[in-house]
Amino acid sequence: MSDFVIFAVFFAALAILNLIRVILGPTPADRQVAGDNADILITCALVLFSLFSGRAVYLDIAIISAMLGIIDTMLVGRYLDRGRWHYDADSDHS
Repeated sequence: MSDFVIFAVFFAALAILNLIRVILGPTPADRQVAGDNADILITCALVLFSLFSGRAVYLDIAIISAMLGIIDTMLVGRYLDRGRWHYDADSDHS
């Protein structure tokens, strides 16, 4: 039980530092990185809680959370890039 308490305190400290970065981030990209970091922290917390409780359902939720975090990072990164990778099939690049 003491390992779980140590992890909870460590996780809370990281979450507070991450929240500060989300609020004070100078650019939207910094805020996105902090949001992605929060997703990684939540996924790690769910994996460790799954090991602590012995229930596999938390591990399944952690895997889904990680997959959604990757999709979110790609979509917001593309939005922040302002369409630089826009593909136009009708253009002639010869």
